[in-house]
Amino acid sequence: MSLPPKPPARQGTARLPALIRAFRRDILSALPERLYRAKMADFRTPFFRSCLINEPALWRLVLNERPGDFPKSNRIRAGLEPLLGRSVFVTNGAEWERQRRIIDPAFEGGRLRDTFPAMLAAGEAAVARLDSAAAKGPVEVEEAMSHAAADVIFRTLFSVPIEDATAAEVFRAFRAHQQTQPILNLAAFLPLPRWFPRFHRRATLRTARHIRALITAMTETRAAQIKAGTAPDDLATKIMTTPDPVDGRPFETAEMVDQVAIFFLAGHETSASALAWTLWLIAGDTRLQDRLAEEAETTLGTAPDFTAANRLKLARDTFREALRLYPPVPMMVRETTRPETFRNRPLNPGAQIVISPWHLGRHERIWSEPDAFCPHRWQTAQGREAAREGFIPFSSGPRVCTGAGFAMIEGPLILAQIARRFRLAPLQDQIPEPVAHLTVRARHGIRLRITRR
Repeated sequence: MSLPPKPPARQGTARLPALIRAFRRDILSALPERLYRAKMADFRTPFFRSCLINEPALWRLVLNERPGDFPKSNRIRAGLEPLLGRSVFVTNGAEWERQRRIIDPAFEGGRLRDTFPAMLAAGEAAVARLDSAAAKGPVEVEEAMSHAAADVIFRTLFSVPIEDATAAEVFRAFRAHQQTQPILNLAAFLPLPRWFPRFHRRATLRTARHIRALITAMTETRAAQIKAGTAPDDLATKIMTTPDPVDGRPFETAEMVDQVAIFFLAGHETSASALAWTLWLIAGDTRLQDRLAEEAETTLGTAPDFTAANRLKLARDTFREALRLYPPVPMMVRETTRPETFRNRPLNPGAQIVISPWHLGRHERIWSEPDAFCPHRWQTAQGREAAREGFIPFSSGPRVCTGAGFAMIEGPLILAQIARRFRLAPLQDQIPEPVAHLTVRARHGIRLRITRR
């Protein structure tokens, strides 16, 4: 059985200039092979020290037990600021706490139930688009899933279906933005004060402005609808009208633009990545496709309700396995605020702590056959135990992704809708090459042959 592709790891050591060039090509292939076995690995430069931690006790310490002592790294925030501003993804401390108090109620169980019809409709629209595209030849499923995920966001956040031209524009803008390598700005490698220019690439700033302009227009329109009493009861309205229970203030329009930016990145870009890789993985397994189709036919029927989402067990396990192998956000970076000792190694304040869902998901000490695609592992005691040790595609602890529950309904549902209608097959000699910039994508896209059942 052939294994799903992963980037070739770096061999030997590399000096900082060579490492920067390698990171610009792809974050994952710039890192050494030993990270798939190591419990912890150090990287030192004249300007900073970085530690990647794979030991479960250590990542739990950072994410779950003492998250306040390990805030989001300012080095990463500097790269994302042109796009995300002061969104909940990059803030720390009291500012982050206030944002979560306003945002979290919109993603609680009852509200997720309310979003299900919109997700279902977006999945049906995606199936119709795939049907039309498949008649013309092989389909580029990364773009198709980007369209589908953007449609889910538009329908659940703003109660409007996405138009084809807009979907293509959003897809191109986000993809163009991540290809500019925004994280790899000057502040990622040098300890610069906050006022010092970051010297982002012009393309980084241009694409960020374009994305934020689209978001600003939508947010301003919704603010006017709320004022006029004509706004639909969707996620955007819920968030924009929720006051902070502590200070009584809701988000201002400018604050909401920052939050919508991360909703698009987390809810559109990451979902598109996960779904595209899931489709590629099942394309090589016709028996699994048949089982997914049978489950979808039985569970979804003609008029499925929210409870159907919990019964798509095989679809959920398949989506989880794709998330393990291809977590959309491959790394998370925290920063020490006081002296620490990890595995008998002293760390000074300001050290970078890297937690990698990519390496944890394929770690040889945690998983049996870590590089194999095996949805069945999620029904075994061994697989469930490994998941507790090394499956954190949505992070963990207080800073776990707000939309994790949303994603685990959306992904399996759209997968089931597609498997119910189509058979998928890979193209001969076209194996996608994973690369990681902001999210894990295929360097040249993912093309599949799709036919009706």
